[in-house]
Amino acid sequence: MIGLGNWLAHVDTMFFKGDAIIKVYDKNGEYGFDLELPSDMDIPEFKIYDITEDGNTLNAKASVDLLQGKEIDLSFIFEGDTASGFLKIPYIGKIKIKEAKKIS
Repeated sequence: MIGLGNWLAHVDTMFFKGDAIIKVYDKNGEYGFDLELPSDMDIPEFKIYDITEDGNTLNAKASVDLLQGKEIDLSFIFEGDTASGFLKIPYIGKIKIKEAKKIS
């Protein structure tokens, strides 16, 4: 399994600027994936699923009720203690994650 651990990423979008923690974990032989944002950020509940491994990349889908059935695409490339990737969100566009650092 690749990318296991907690990753600190700085996010800079028109909706949110700050640090996020991306958690990648082993869930009984399958990938688990969580996103932790500051507690003062009001975000809708979301579900991450269909996590697949392709070399050093994890791809996943996510859903949020507000998107009325449309899916969010996630992709993260892991290289040693750094990671980069993106979230492609309908109606918003692509949010790039650059130079995430492994913190644990």
